This record gives sequence, structure tokens and C-alpha cells, in this order.
Amino acid sequence: MFFIDTLELEGLGNRSYLAGGPRLAVAVDPPRDIDQVLTAAARRGVRISHVVETHVHNDYITGGPELARVVGAHYLVPAGASVTFPCVRVADGDTVSVDQRLALRAIATPGHTPHHTSYVLEEDDRGVAAFTGGSLLIGAVGRPDLVEPRLTEQLARAQHASAHRLAEELDDEVPVLPTHGFGSFCSSSQAEGDATTIGAERRNNDALTKDADTFVAELLAGLDDVPAYYAYMAPANAAGPTPVDLTPPRRADAEEIASRLAAGEWVVDLRNRLAFADGHVAGTFNVEGEGKLATYLAWLIPWGKPVTLLADTPEQVAGAQRELARVGIDRPAAAATGDPATWVREGEPLASFRRATFADLAAAGRRDGDIVVLDVRRDSERAGGFVEGSVHVPIHQLPRALGEVPPGVVWVHCTTGMRATIGASLLDASGREVVAIDDEFDAAVAAGLVRSDRDGGPENPTPKASPRR
Repeated sequence: MFFIDTLELEGLGNRSYLAGGPRLAVAVDPPRDIDQVLTAAARRGVRISHVVETHVHNDYITGGPELARVVGAHYLVPAGASVTFPCVRVADGDTVSVDQRLALRAIATPGHTPHHTSYVLEEDDRGVAAFTGGSLLIGAVGRPDLVEPRLTEQLARAQHASAHRLAEELDDEVPVLPTHGFGSFCSSSQAEGDATTIGAERRNNDALTKDADTFVAELLAGLDDVPAYYAYMAPANAAGPTPVDLTPPRRADAEEIASRLAAGEWVVDLRNRLAFADGHVAGTFNVEGEGKLATYLAWLIPWGKPVTLLADTPEQVAGAQRELARVGIDRPAAAATGDPATWVREGEPLASFRRATFADLAAAGRRDGDIVVLDVRRDSERAGGFVEGSVHVPIHQLPRALGEVPPGVVWVHCTTGMRATIGASLLDASGREVVAIDDEFDAAVAAGLVRSDRDGGPENPTPKASPRR
């Protein structure tokens, strides 16, 4: 008998796996905070004999080398990966014994990276699960444009071929267990569902239902911007990440918070967006601790700039610290928790800004001409429809385009409200008057505010910052 445990990394949209038998197990694509993998192994009463990587990751820092060192496991890395630390190189067709009747077989599946390798868990020589990393995902594949622009089309074609190889070698009932694809920007698209099989993908995945030329053309046409911090992940993984340090950061008082803001450092408020809008330290930014904190903060912040965290509780700081360590933001400069009134010096007020709905925007637009509607969604989202007359600056470009937002009261929107409040906090910190639209975009349609490119006619001029890659 075998088991497979899934370790969710919801903030990054990834999964890691622990699989094995009665005594031994293998860890697949482990996160940097390895304690949760060790806990899973202890719960099962197994020893981790092998730690395997499907590829050198572009979206998070691996815990593979440290986990292998701590438990004394063999560390398996694809043979073509450019890494500079000791490991066991695995090539296509290599097999390692896991436990009793279990083995792990490597299948070369280039596409997400040139060296990408999937692993098939076999019981008595029969495939029972496929760990596909960034190759075959749920209704999608890993994006092929993260390595080198000149290789993108070649890797897209390799993704198509790799998907077909997996489908040809494995039975329909074999579960497909990808690392990416649960909200990760490493996925070429976001599909519904959280479980799949080879048979389901054979029926539903474009890589398996369309010819190579059509698949490649559509895949390349749908690629969106790459998070800026991805540029730092692969080099860190290739060099061998340092162990993670999750000890609590030093406590900051109001004077230190003011000093760090004056020095141009980032002070990030992790509270929910309602609480932030109602009262916050002037100059701070809001990125909610619940959600995709690591993705958006790492995408927005100048790399290496010190960050101080503000939160309701120490537990919220600890959770954020863990998330950020996964993407290489290792140690917050400081942190403060509790009552926001204690985060400002005596006599200083908290700042605030308004929240609104799309219905409020429709009403305000009829009576107030001094309004700028700022859409901070990605290009692919805007293509499906936008508020007529709105200015478009994707949230990841906004820090460098603040000066290009036209004068007036800026009403900021996204799809649900989370990114709108991030954008509103950036503008608020720069001295602009803002309103955060905390509403579902469907409400903009109901309010009669939305048009699409198919409606014809030019859009309003849109300030564009150069993409951060």
C-alpha cells in the first residue's frame, strides 16, 4: 500500500507532496519552510529517503537542499539543471526504489524549463501517480516563457510533446499531481478544479486536444506579465538556498515606524482592507495577510528594500513572515501589532480613505466630473471588459507609474477589491485623494459601466509603465 499527502501552498498557488509506503517516503518540490514536510512525515511515521525536484523553480525558493541535509535523504535534481551544489542527477528513465513495492521513475518532460522532469510513482511496476511539476497541469501547462525569451516558442512546442508523452505512457486513471496551477503565475492559464487524471486531461487539456501549431499559437497569445521577483528565484535555487529563519522580528514602536517611512522603506499593513481604509499610518501600504501576500508584495517591492510589517496579532506577522520567506524576503526589518493608534506618535492622526461600490461610482460619475477611474487588473482581465473611460495601469506597474495617473479623485478598482486597496494605498501614500472600490466586477456590468473592445471605438489613453520582468 502507498500514501500520498498533499501540502498546500495557497499563497503561491502551489502544492508539494509527500508519498511513500509503510517505512519510507519521497518529498516532491518541497517549500523552503521544511517544518511542514517534517511534520507530515512524522505523522505518517516514515523516514524521507529521497527529496526530488521537478525543475529549478522560478516562483519560489525550494527547501530541497535543506530538507535532504536534515533528514539525510538523497537529493534528486534533473540532470540538465544548472545547480552548483551536491545532488544526485537524474536522467530520463532513471528509477529509484522508495519502499518495498514502490519506485519512482523519472520522465523527461521539457517545456516549463528545458530540463523539466516528471516523476511517476510505481507500485509493482504500475504507475499509480504522476508528479508533473510545471508540465501537465489541471487543464493547462506550465508557462514556457520564464527561462529565456528566445526559447519560448521552442519550449511551448516541448510542452505539447511532453503532455503527449505522459498521456501515452500512463493509464487514464493515473492521478496527475502538479506543483503549479492553483493560482500560480507559473501556470499558462487558470483552470477550475483541484484534482485530475491522465484521462481527464486527455479529454480537456488543450495540449492533448489540439494540434501543436494551434496549441502553441494560442498558448503564446495568452501569456501575461511575469512577476518581477521571478528573476531572483531561479538563481537562488541554482546556488542552493540558505536555511530559513522564522524567529520573530524585532518590535517597532511609533518612532521607529516613522523613521523607517522617512527613510523610504516599505511599511506594510497586513490587516484586512476594511480596517486599513478606516485608519492606517500615513505612508504605509496595504497588502492583506490573507490571500496572495507573497506574490503581490514580492512583485511590487523594490528587491532588497527593507520591509516592516504591521498586523493585528503576532500570529498574523508569523504567517506573513513564513509566506515571504518562501519567495526570498527573509527577515522583516521590524514588526508591530495591536492597536493602530499605537503605531503613530502622540498627537498624530491615522490616515483613511473612502470605500465604495460600482453603483456608487455610477452615481458619482453623473454628478462629479473630477473623477479618474483606475483599473489595476492585468491585461488579460481587461480584455474581457472595462469601465468606459477608465485608465489602465496593472497593479504591478503602478509603483513606477504613480506620476502618470491623471489629476482628480482616483477611484481604484480590480476584480474583487483586494488589488484595488493595494493600489489605493500606494496612491494614498503619495498624497493623492483616493476611493477604493471594494466590489465584484460583475457589479460594474450591472451598473452599466462596462464596455469591451468588441464594442468598437478607441479607449481613453492609458499611461504605460514598462513591464517588470
